Amino acid sequence: MSDRFFLDTNIFVYSFDQSAPAKARRAAQLIRDALTTQKGVISYQVVQEFFNVALKRFLQPMQAADAGQYLSTVFRPLLAVHSSQALYGEALHLHVLRGVSWYDALIVSAAIQARCEILFSEDLQHGQRFGSLQVRNPFL
Repeated sequence: MSDRFFLDTNIFVYSFDQSAPAKARRAAQLIRDALTTQKGVISYQVVQEFFNVALKRFLQPMQAADAGQYLSTVFRPLLAVHSSQALYGEALHLHVLRGVSWYDALIVSAAIQARCEILFSEDLQHGQRFGSLQVRNPFL
């Protein structure tokens, strides 16, 4: 097994959340670990969801130049999963058979495709397993 781990979108959003300093610190640490160990993985969905929040919903929306820098320095090194028919097929399977919401199923499918052991997310049940992939809520 690998020791790769997948970071859900909420990890990146919380790293900017000044109203929840403990979550921001934990999220920032996970991102640093992902980059320094080169074991962290994300999919294009994470990038899309993050920028949807950061550019519109942050108290102070992220500026385009800052977004470009974040894309280059944080997201690009972690991007390992591209959209594909296989990804969508696996997500559909999880959605129908396991009752996982569509967008969460895409995240789980991406983590499985990247052969991750851990999916860090607070959107799914802590300890839930999808084969060899385990969900961990890093904020508990």
